Amino acid sequence: MKRILDWNKYIEKAAETVSEGIVMLKNNNNALPIDLNETISVFGRIQLHYYKSGTGSGGMVNVSKVTGILDGLLESGVKINNDLLDIYKKWDEENPFDLGDGWGGEPWSQKEMPLDEKTVEQAASASSKAIVIIGRTAGEEQDARIEKGSYLLTDEELDMLQKVRRYFEKVIVLLNVGGLIDLEKIEEVAPDALLYVWQGGMTGGKGTADVLTGKVSPSGKLPDTIALKVADYPSDSYFGNKNKDFYTEDIFVGYRWFETFAKEAVLYPFGFGLSYTTFEIELTYAKKYDDESIISVRVTNTGRFKGKEVVQVYCEAPQGRLGKAKRVLCGFAKTKELAPNESQSLKIKINSKDLASYDDSEGKHCWIIEKGKYILHIGNNVRNCPNTFSFTIDDDIIIEQCAQALAPVEAFERIKAVETAAGVSKIMESVPLSNVNEKKRMIDKLPGDIAYTGDRGIKLCDVRDGRNTMEEFIAQLSDHDLSCIIRGEGMGSPRVTPGTASAFGGVSDELEKFGIPACCCSDGPSGLRLDCGTKAFSLPNGTLIASTFNRELVEELFSFMGTEMIANKVECLLGPGMNIHRHPLNGRNFEYFSEDPFLTGQMASAELSGLHSVGVTGTIKHFCANNQETNRHFLDSVVSERALREIYLKGFEIAVKNGKASTIMTTYGAINGLWTAGNFDLNTVILRNEWKFSGLTMTDWWANVNYRGLEPKRSYYVPMAKAQNDVYMVCSDSSEVDNDIMSALESGELTRGELQRNAANILGFVMGTQAMKRLTGDADTVEIINRSESECDADEPVVFYELGNKLAIDLSGVTSVKGRNYSFALTVNTPGWYKVTVTASSTQSSLAQIPVTLFAMGTPCGTLTWNGTNGEPASLSCEIPMFSKYTAIRIYFAQNGLDMCSIDFELVKKVENMDIAFAAEE
Repeated sequence: MKRILDWNKYIEKAAETVSEGIVMLKNNNNALPIDLNETISVFGRIQLHYYKSGTGSGGMVNVSKVTGILDGLLESGVKINNDLLDIYKKWDEENPFDLGDGWGGEPWSQKEMPLDEKTVEQAASASSKAIVIIGRTAGEEQDARIEKGSYLLTDEELDMLQKVRRYFEKVIVLLNVGGLIDLEKIEEVAPDALLYVWQGGMTGGKGTADVLTGKVSPSGKLPDTIALKVADYPSDSYFGNKNKDFYTEDIFVGYRWFETFAKEAVLYPFGFGLSYTTFEIELTYAKKYDDESIISVRVTNTGRFKGKEVVQVYCEAPQGRLGKAKRVLCGFAKTKELAPNESQSLKIKINSKDLASYDDSEGKHCWIIEKGKYILHIGNNVRNCPNTFSFTIDDDIIIEQCAQALAPVEAFERIKAVETAAGVSKIMESVPLSNVNEKKRMIDKLPGDIAYTGDRGIKLCDVRDGRNTMEEFIAQLSDHDLSCIIRGEGMGSPRVTPGTASAFGGVSDELEKFGIPACCCSDGPSGLRLDCGTKAFSLPNGTLIASTFNRELVEELFSFMGTEMIANKVECLLGPGMNIHRHPLNGRNFEYFSEDPFLTGQMASAELSGLHSVGVTGTIKHFCANNQETNRHFLDSVVSERALREIYLKGFEIAVKNGKASTIMTTYGAINGLWTAGNFDLNTVILRNEWKFSGLTMTDWWANVNYRGLEPKRSYYVPMAKAQNDVYMVCSDSSEVDNDIMSALESGELTRGELQRNAANILGFVMGTQAMKRLTGDADTVEIINRSESECDADEPVVFYELGNKLAIDLSGVTSVKGRNYSFALTVNTPGWYKVTVTASSTQSSLAQIPVTLFAMGTPCGTLTWNGTNGEPASLSCEIPMFSKYTAIRIYFAQNGLDMCSIDFELVKKVENMDIAFAAEE
C-alpha cells in the first residue's frame, strides 16, 4: 500500500493538539484573547528558546525548525514590541544558551535577562499588555528540586514578574514547562492570565498563538492536582530516597488524596481548566446495567465564543471494608467545537471494572465492588460536578479473581480511609505481605521443550501464511539461535535504520537465513530519535497530550506519527510513556500523562490506536512504578499489591486490553525487592496469565536484572528469560556466544523450552511487522508531500567508520551552514573516553563567534567555538564518552562561515566493562 504523509496536515494536527492541551488557570480583566490591533511586549529569554520537550530519550528529536511562542505570535499577525525584542536578542547573543554537561546534566532553566525599571517602563509606554514566558526543561537521570531555577522561580524571574506587573495594565504569564512548578510567587504577583502551555513539540508556538489570539478557545484540563506546596503531596515523605521508596500513601495519589483528606491544600483541582466561553452540562439519561453504566448529557455553549468542553464522570464508592478515595475518574468525553448557543449530546459508558477496588487481604486477591451506595458525579472537573446519578449494590460482587502477585515482602504501613461519625478519616494499617513461593510458581508454569529438528527449510513467512506452525519453525532453532534472539542489538545497529535505539529479531546471520527480519525500535514518546541526524517531527509532550482529554484527536495525531515511522523503517516507537505523576518533582513527568491511571490508560490507548491504524506500534513503558529518576537503576519501590493494581498497573492494563498493546518495556528499578526486568509475577502472572497479553516484552536499555535476594547486574539474561521478559536491550553484538546462557542451559537452570517460549513471543510480533513485509516484498511505501527542502536531509547514506584507539576523518568540503548537521557513525571497538579534535578554518573577523556542537548518540557532549582564523586551520578539542559499540556522531553548526578540515579521535581512558561505564555516567 502506498501512503501519503502530508507534512502540512501533520503540522496542523500537532498544533491543534497543542491548542487543546493548553490549560488556562486564570483570565481576568479580559486579558485574553489578544486583539491583533494591539501591541504586545514579550518578556523572558525563553521567547527565543522555546522548550519543545524535555531531554533524554523522551525528547531527543532532531528537528529542522522549532516554532516558538514568539514565532507563532508573529506568524499570526500579532504586533510585537520590537524595541524590547531587540534588547533580548542582543543580551541573548552575549549570554549563550547553556546546553549543560550531556546526558542527565542539562540545567532545568536558563539564566534570565536582568530587567531595569527603565526598560520595563519604556515597554509599557509602547503597549499596555505584556506576556511573560517562564521556561523549564526536564529529563532522565535527574529529578526537579525545591530550588530556585528548578521547581521554584529564580530571583531574576520573580523580579521580572514584579516589575512587569508594576508597569503593565494587563499581564499574561505562560508556563513553557514539562510538569508542575511552584505557583505561590506567581499568584502573589497576581497576573491577569495564567496558562500552562506545557511543551508543545516543534509546532508548539503555533498552537499556543492560536489560543492567545482567540482563533481557538482553550479547552485543556489539568491532568494533575496543583497543591499549595510540594509537602502537601502525600508521597513527599519518601520521594528522593536513593535506596527505598515506601509508598505509604497507597491508593491515595493526587486528587484521590486531596479530595478525600486535604481539600484545603488544593490551589487548582484535577480536571480544571478555563475557556473563553461558558458551558452548561445537563444530565439527560442514566442507567445501571450488569457490566456497565450509561450516562448521557447535553452540553450547551452559553457564552460568546466558540469552544469545546470536557465532561468528566467521577465515582464515589461506599467506604466499605476496604476504604476508598472520595472520587475516582471513571469516564470522560469531549465535545466538538460548539458555537454560542449550540448544544451536543454525549454518551459515556462506565465499565463496572472501573468502579471496583482491589482487595489484597489474605486469601482475597480480587477486584470487588463492595455493597452500598454508588454515586456518579458528572461535571467539568473533580470539584465542579453539579449532576449526579446513584445506585445501590445489595451484595459484594467479585468482578475478577486474581492470584496474589507482586506483593511486598517487607513490612510497612499504609494510609487507609475509614468512615466515622465526623466523615471520612485517615488511619494507618499494616500492608499485607506476600505468601507466594515464587520459585515453585515459576516451576509450575515451566513450558515444555520443543524437540530440536535442525533446519527443515521452513521460513517465518511460512508460519505467517499458514503453511507451517510456529512450533515447527522454532524446532529448527539451535540453542545458540535461541540465545541470540533474546538479545537486542544497539544502539545504532547497522542492521536497521541508522541512529535508532535497537535491532531485534533477526540479529544474527543464522536467524536471517530463517527469514527473520531485524525489526527497529526508536525513541520515543515525543517523536523519532534518529541520532544519525535525520530530521523528524517533534510531538507535544505526554502531559500536554493528556490535558486535551481528547481520544479522537490524539489517535489522529499518532496516525501521522505512524506513517512517519513507516517512512523511516521503524517498527516500534518506544512510547507512550505512561507512569503515574506520583510526585510533581519526578524528572520524567513530562513524558508521562497524569496522576490518574484511567486518564493515562485512555490516552495511551488512543496513541496506540493511531499507530495501529497504519500498521506500526508503540512500546508502552516503563512497566511499572517508574516514578523517580534519582538512583533509578537501584531504587526499590516498596508498594502494596492494591496500590500496584489500582494505580501503577491500571493504565497499563487499559492499554493492553483496550489499546491492544503488543510491546512493553520494563523499568530500571525494583518493585518489592525484585528488579522488574526479571520479575515473573509482573511479566508472566499478571501480564500474560491475567491480562492475556500475547506480544513481546523488553528490558530498558542496559537494565539491571536479579534473582530474589541477590544483587542486580546488567546483561543478566537468564533470570530475564525465565521471567518471560523476552528481549534484553541492548547488546553490542547479539550474534556472539553468551557463556552465561549456555552454562545455564547445560546446568538446567534455564530450559530450552523457556527460550523457545520467549522466541515464540518475539517471532509472533515480528511476523506482523512492516519489517516482515519488506522482507517478503509487500511493505507499505510512504510519499511525503509539502515538506520543504530545509526540513529534509540529503539522501546520502550514513557512513560507518571503524574506531580503534585512533581515527582521523577527512572533512574537506564540509562547510558550516547555520542550523544544519553533518553526521556519520562509528563502530567503537574499545569503549571509553575519547579526545576529539576538530580542525577548521574561517575567513571571518577575529571577533566572529562560530560555535559547533558535538553530539554522540543524540547527547550534546561539547561545544567548540572558533573565531576568525585568517583562513588558517585551527584545532579545538574536548573529551566525549563512547560506550556503545555503534555510536552516531552529529556535528551541529550554529553559524555560517566555517570550513571544516578534519575530526580526530584518540582513546584517553579505556572502560573495561559496561558496569564501569554506567558508574562513570551516574
